[in-house]
Amino acid sequence: MSATSGAGAAAGNVTALRKPLPPPRHHILSVLVENKAGVLARVAGLFSRRGFNIYSLAVAPTDEDEHFSRITIVVDVESAPLEQVIMQLDKLVNVVSIGELSSAEAVERELVLVTVAAGPTERSQVIQLVGVFGGEVINVGTDRLTVMLAGRPEKIDDFEGLLEQYQVVELQRTGRVALPKLERH
Repeated sequence: MSATSGAGAAAGNVTALRKPLPPPRHHILSVLVENKAGVLARVAGLFSRRGFNIYSLAVAPTDEDEHFSRITIVVDVESAPLEQVIMQLDKLVNVVSIGELSSAEAVERELVLVTVAAGPTERSQVIQLVGVFGGEVINVGTDRLTVMLAGRPEKIDDFEGLLEQYQVVELQRTGRVALPKLERH
Protein backbone atom coordinates (compact mmCIF):
# COMPACT_ATOMS: atom_id res chain seq x y z
CA MET A 1 0.00 0.00 0.00
CA SER A 2 1.13 3.56 -0.46
CA ALA A 3 2.88 5.49 2.27
CA THR A 4 -0.26 7.52 2.97
CA SER A 5 -2.60 6.46 5.72
CA GLY A 6 -5.79 7.59 7.38
CA ALA A 7 -7.63 10.38 5.54
CA GLY A 8 -4.96 10.52 2.85
CA ALA A 9 -5.48 6.85 1.98
CA ALA A 10 -9.23 7.33 1.87
CA ALA A 11 -8.81 10.29 -0.46
CA GLY A 12 -6.55 8.15 -2.67
CA ASN A 13 -9.26 5.50 -2.91
CA VAL A 14 -11.87 8.08 -3.86
CA THR A 15 -9.58 9.38 -6.58
CA ALA A 16 -9.16 5.88 -8.00
CA LEU A 17 -12.94 5.40 -8.12
CA ARG A 18 -13.74 8.70 -9.90
CA LYS A 19 -14.98 8.35 -13.44
CA PRO A 20 -12.20 9.35 -15.84
CA LEU A 21 -12.87 11.81 -18.62
CA PRO A 22 -14.34 10.14 -21.68
CA PRO A 23 -11.52 8.81 -23.86
CA PRO A 24 -11.02 10.27 -27.29
CA ARG A 25 -13.09 8.60 -29.98
CA HIS A 26 -11.32 6.01 -32.04
CA HIS A 27 -11.66 4.10 -35.28
CA ILE A 28 -10.98 0.37 -34.96
CA LEU A 29 -9.64 -1.08 -38.19
CA SER A 30 -9.22 -4.78 -38.84
CA VAL A 31 -6.71 -5.20 -41.67
CA LEU A 32 -5.97 -8.61 -43.18
CA VAL A 33 -2.51 -8.65 -44.77
CA GLU A 34 -0.17 -11.12 -46.37
CA ASN A 35 2.23 -12.36 -43.73
CA LYS A 36 5.45 -11.18 -45.39
CA ALA A 37 8.53 -9.39 -44.16
CA GLY A 38 8.16 -5.61 -44.09
CA VAL A 39 4.34 -5.43 -44.30
CA LEU A 40 3.90 -4.19 -40.73
CA ALA A 41 6.65 -1.60 -41.26
CA ARG A 42 4.90 -0.33 -44.42
CA VAL A 43 1.54 -0.08 -42.62
CA ALA A 44 3.05 1.74 -39.62
CA GLY A 45 5.10 3.96 -41.96
CA LEU A 46 1.95 4.98 -43.84
CA PHE A 47 0.40 6.21 -40.59
CA SER A 48 3.58 8.01 -39.60
CA ARG A 49 4.00 9.77 -42.96
CA ARG A 50 0.39 10.97 -42.91
CA GLY A 51 0.59 12.18 -39.30
CA PHE A 52 -2.12 9.76 -38.14
CA ASN A 53 -1.91 8.89 -34.45
CA ILE A 54 -2.05 5.13 -33.74
CA TYR A 55 -3.62 4.60 -30.32
CA SER A 56 -2.85 0.87 -30.29
CA LEU A 57 -1.72 -1.80 -32.72
CA ALA A 58 -1.85 -5.59 -32.42
CA VAL A 59 -0.81 -8.14 -35.03
CA ALA A 60 -0.72 -11.94 -35.25
CA PRO A 61 -1.02 -14.71 -37.86
CA THR A 62 -4.60 -15.80 -38.58
CA ASP A 63 -4.07 -19.32 -39.89
CA GLU A 64 -1.97 -22.41 -39.21
CA ASP A 65 0.14 -21.89 -42.32
CA GLU A 66 0.75 -18.26 -41.34
CA HIS A 67 0.02 -16.97 -44.87
CA PHE A 68 -2.03 -14.07 -43.48
CA SER A 69 -1.93 -11.82 -40.43
CA ARG A 70 -4.62 -9.63 -38.92
CA ILE A 71 -3.59 -6.18 -37.80
CA THR A 72 -5.96 -4.45 -35.40
CA ILE A 73 -5.27 -0.72 -35.49
CA VAL A 74 -7.01 1.73 -33.19
CA VAL A 75 -6.68 5.21 -34.68
CA ASP A 76 -7.51 8.56 -33.08
CA VAL A 77 -10.50 10.10 -34.89
CA GLU A 78 -9.10 13.62 -34.57
CA SER A 79 -5.86 12.81 -36.39
CA ALA A 80 -7.21 10.55 -39.11
CA PRO A 81 -10.37 10.87 -41.22
CA LEU A 82 -11.56 7.28 -41.70
CA GLU A 83 -12.01 7.45 -45.47
CA GLN A 84 -8.49 8.79 -45.96
CA VAL A 85 -6.98 6.06 -43.76
CA ILE A 86 -8.81 3.31 -45.65
CA MET A 87 -7.88 4.72 -49.07
CA GLN A 88 -4.21 4.92 -48.09
CA LEU A 89 -4.18 1.39 -46.62
CA ASP A 90 -5.93 -0.01 -49.69
CA LYS A 91 -3.04 1.24 -51.87
CA LEU A 92 -0.58 -1.06 -50.09
CA VAL A 93 0.09 -4.20 -52.16
CA ASN A 94 0.04 -6.72 -49.30
CA VAL A 95 -3.31 -5.56 -47.86
CA VAL A 96 -5.99 -8.17 -48.56
CA SER A 97 -9.00 -6.56 -46.84
CA ILE A 98 -9.87 -3.67 -44.53
CA GLY A 99 -12.84 -3.39 -42.22
CA GLU A 100 -13.95 -0.83 -39.68
CA LEU A 101 -15.37 -2.16 -36.43
CA SER A 102 -17.56 0.17 -34.40
CA SER A 103 -17.59 -0.48 -30.67
CA ALA A 104 -21.27 -1.40 -30.88
CA GLU A 105 -20.62 -4.00 -33.59
CA ALA A 106 -17.38 -5.47 -32.25
CA VAL A 107 -16.12 -7.74 -29.52
CA GLU A 108 -13.07 -5.92 -28.13
CA ARG A 109 -10.55 -7.27 -25.65
CA GLU A 110 -7.27 -6.21 -24.17
CA LEU A 111 -4.77 -7.92 -21.88
CA VAL A 112 -2.72 -6.36 -19.11
CA LEU A 113 0.20 -7.80 -17.15
CA VAL A 114 1.07 -5.96 -13.94
CA THR A 115 3.81 -6.52 -11.38
CA VAL A 116 2.80 -5.08 -8.02
CA ALA A 117 5.01 -4.69 -4.94
CA ALA A 118 3.00 -6.48 -2.28
CA GLY A 119 4.28 -7.19 1.20
CA PRO A 120 2.37 -9.45 3.60
CA THR A 121 -0.26 -6.80 4.32
CA GLU A 122 -1.02 -5.85 0.72
CA ARG A 123 -0.69 -9.30 -0.84
CA SER A 124 -4.14 -10.57 0.16
CA GLN A 125 -5.73 -7.25 -0.86
CA VAL A 126 -4.16 -7.38 -4.33
CA ILE A 127 -5.15 -11.06 -4.76
CA GLN A 128 -8.72 -10.22 -3.75
CA LEU A 129 -8.86 -7.30 -6.21
CA VAL A 130 -7.53 -9.52 -9.00
CA GLY A 131 -10.23 -12.10 -8.17
CA VAL A 132 -13.02 -9.52 -8.20
CA PHE A 133 -12.01 -8.53 -11.73
CA GLY A 134 -11.66 -12.15 -12.89
CA GLY A 135 -7.91 -11.91 -13.31
CA GLU A 136 -5.18 -14.34 -12.38
CA VAL A 137 -2.00 -14.27 -10.33
CA ILE A 138 0.60 -15.68 -12.74
CA ASN A 139 3.86 -15.23 -10.83
CA VAL A 140 4.70 -14.82 -7.15
CA GLY A 141 7.91 -13.52 -5.62
CA THR A 142 8.87 -12.76 -2.04
CA ASP A 143 7.62 -9.17 -2.19
CA ARG A 144 5.92 -8.91 -5.60
CA LEU A 145 3.07 -10.41 -7.59
CA THR A 146 2.56 -10.46 -11.34
CA VAL A 147 -1.08 -10.52 -12.33
CA MET A 148 -2.94 -10.84 -15.61
CA LEU A 149 -6.35 -9.55 -16.62
CA ALA A 150 -8.11 -9.77 -19.97
CA GLY A 151 -11.31 -7.95 -20.80
CA ARG A 152 -12.94 -4.92 -22.36
CA PRO A 153 -10.66 -1.87 -22.41
CA GLU A 154 -12.91 -0.10 -19.89
CA LYS A 155 -12.52 -3.01 -17.45
CA ILE A 156 -8.74 -2.82 -17.80
CA ASP A 157 -8.89 0.95 -17.18
CA ASP A 158 -10.94 0.42 -14.01
CA PHE A 159 -8.55 -2.28 -12.77
CA GLU A 160 -5.55 -0.02 -13.39
CA GLY A 161 -7.25 2.80 -11.50
CA LEU A 162 -7.80 0.63 -8.44
CA LEU A 163 -4.22 -0.63 -8.54
CA GLU A 164 -2.93 2.95 -8.17
CA GLN A 165 -3.20 2.63 -4.38
CA TYR A 166 -0.46 -0.02 -4.51
CA GLN A 167 3.07 0.24 -5.83
CA VAL A 168 2.91 -0.79 -9.49
CA VAL A 169 6.41 -1.87 -10.50
CA GLU A 170 5.72 -2.67 -14.15
CA LEU A 171 2.66 -2.61 -16.36
CA GLN A 172 2.19 -3.75 -19.96
CA ARG A 173 -1.03 -3.56 -21.99
CA THR A 174 -1.44 -5.33 -25.30
CA GLY A 175 -3.67 -2.81 -27.03
CA ARG A 176 -7.07 -3.76 -28.36
CA VAL A 177 -7.90 -6.73 -30.48
CA ALA A 178 -11.36 -6.92 -32.02
CA LEU A 179 -13.58 -9.02 -34.24
CA PRO A 180 -17.12 -8.37 -35.50
CA LYS A 181 -19.94 -9.54 -33.24
CA LEU A 182 -21.75 -12.59 -34.50
CA GLU A 183 -25.34 -12.24 -35.70
CA ARG A 184 -28.01 -13.81 -33.54
CA HIS A 185 -31.07 -15.22 -35.24
